[in-house]
Amino acid sequence: MLELEHGFRVVDVNARLEPDAERRPRGGIGGPERLEREMHQAGIVRSVVYPPERDRDYLKANNAVARMSVERPLVPLARITGALDPGTGAGSKLRNLTASRAEEHTAPEDIEQYAYDDRFAGFVVHPARDGLPDGEVLEALAEVELPVLVHAGTAFPPDALAETLLSEDITTIVASFGGYPLDRESMERTIDLLEAYDRCYLDTSFVRFREPLERALMEHPDRVLFGSGAPDSHPNVAIMEILTLDVPEDAMRKAFSNNAGRVLEELAPRSF
Repeated sequence: MLELEHGFRVVDVNARLEPDAERRPRGGIGGPERLEREMHQAGIVRSVVYPPERDRDYLKANNAVARMSVERPLVPLARITGALDPGTGAGSKLRNLTASRAEEHTAPEDIEQYAYDDRFAGFVVHPARDGLPDGEVLEALAEVELPVLVHAGTAFPPDALAETLLSEDITTIVASFGGYPLDRESMERTIDLLEAYDRCYLDTSFVRFREPLERALMEHPDRVLFGSGAPDSHPNVAIMEILTLDVPEDAMRKAFSNNAGRVLEELAPRSF
């Protein structure tokens, strides 16, 4: 594919990296060489990465992604798990009354260990696939003051997000505007959350509707971060969706680079 010419400095806050692509060939998720190549084609200078889903804990996968990121333009996040059902219905609430953290679930001490390990810039939470962390783990996340990328959507709606991570005042990057897959109403409701929560940010991965993207960039230009969703979405495609919006160039510049550099210092321009 031809390289994309756009003139912006671009950083990506949402990409998956398979730490063992040869043994786990799945869904087009490749290793770091493939991701670097696609980033270069799209003009992306740095990308946040984390492992795809696993059956149990993510310790080995997280460590492997961190090793692969060394001396590459990749910024690893530690993916964590929880014992709670992320649903908001009566059944979920009932199950959570008796839920307890198992050995494979992330514990508060795990959060501290990841946080004080210089290899990781923050965390990834995917409640629908990995469970929702309990209150003690959320408190630990708030204490270490590192950003959390959360996959919200139909199984973990904006209201649940507000009642958990955002209520703990955790710096939260909401993937896909909180509306994956293509839930426009949830995207709009997540944009509304920006009025109430100063430490809430949105990433643009898989937001295929123009109006929510334009609304967020016009109303909250300092709170939108570019996310490609690679490898499921090619970075070129994700960038073109922003470039074709009817928003000021300054808003694009903030979304592509400036905002992310404020949330994760590893994504800020380097001075030598």
